[in-house]
Amino acid sequence: MIINNVRLVLDNEVVTGSLECHQGMIRALADTPSRLPQALDGEGGWLLPGLVELHTDNLDKFFMPRPKVDWPAHSAMSSHDALIVASGITTVLDAVAVGDVRDGGHRLENLRRMLDAIVHSQQQGVNRAQHLIHLRCELPHESTLPLFENLMDLPELRLVSLMDHSPGQRQFATPEKYREYYQGKYHLNDAQMDVFEAEQCALSARWSQPNRQAIAAHCRARGVALASHDDATQAHVRESLALGSVIAEFPTTEEAASLSHQHAMQVLMGAPNIVRGGSHSGNVAASRLAALGALDILSSDYYPASLLDAVFRLAADENNVFTLPQAAAMVSANPARAIGLGDRGRIAEGWRADLVLAHAPHGQVRVRHVWAQGRQVF
Repeated sequence: MIINNVRLVLDNEVVTGSLECHQGMIRALADTPSRLPQALDGEGGWLLPGLVELHTDNLDKFFMPRPKVDWPAHSAMSSHDALIVASGITTVLDAVAVGDVRDGGHRLENLRRMLDAIVHSQQQGVNRAQHLIHLRCELPHESTLPLFENLMDLPELRLVSLMDHSPGQRQFATPEKYREYYQGKYHLNDAQMDVFEAEQCALSARWSQPNRQAIAAHCRARGVALASHDDATQAHVRESLALGSVIAEFPTTEEAASLSHQHAMQVLMGAPNIVRGGSHSGNVAASRLAALGALDILSSDYYPASLLDAVFRLAADENNVFTLPQAAAMVSANPARAIGLGDRGRIAEGWRADLVLAHAPHGQVRVRHVWAQGRQVF
């Protein structure tokens, strides 16, 4: 397969030319057009490495599209996969919650259904993207550690994150933001919200630290990448470093992000934060970290199409220092490297032919075609 007349987004430059793939790998690059008639005309679009997504809970929406509506697993997985590849993502870590901030939450109920769907569809070869697993461990629960220990030897497991969403912990900048979010999410009146807050505080005090230590130890023993989540202070960052975290997911303050970056933890922020212009929780803006040079990885989080959009927005932003190749690395080479996938994330000879062809008509980037291991999947 030959892709012709494209702007190749390489490690350090953008080169107009062509690319040849063979048996799922990139065989050759050229800074000249191909003259072979079978070459695909890229019409001057950008050819980027396939996007690598480390943290998306997009699968949840398909398993439960409305409250109390459980969707058949095979259909949910297929629809999720279709949206992922249409967004340019060729490797995705589906983030599945182990434990939840509210007992009986639908994420806990769907845990096994979602994991089985990911594993079985991948084994059967029906997915267009490669789907791996990210276990999001909600620490303040008695059941979290036993559940994790039942899942920690899944061969598809590539990343584990440690979370505590109880009041006063990390994510929400103010108590008002916490109440606003969870009252809206669970439809609680003020009295019910008071009870909910007290329960979550008690659970955190009892279970958060023991679970944090035990799960981190399991990850170190198995060589599974570990991520902190919502670190806000220097003390949080030091604790995460001591546990062996290699990724700092969604640090909530400039202080925590900068210290994480200084200590070689890959700082991961949400692409929706870039697209929307700020955090919906009132925390530090991803664009601010980009301007400081303290941003390493972007995740689409809850909106897959935001990933590629954010890359081009970052490259066009006059307030930061990122070129298009550097911005593209945040959604390809950097996340792949962070979880030990050393065969993808770059357009280079001998690398996996996961590719995205994008155009930007009227200034809005759009995915034209996607290839996974040289096979067109969109």
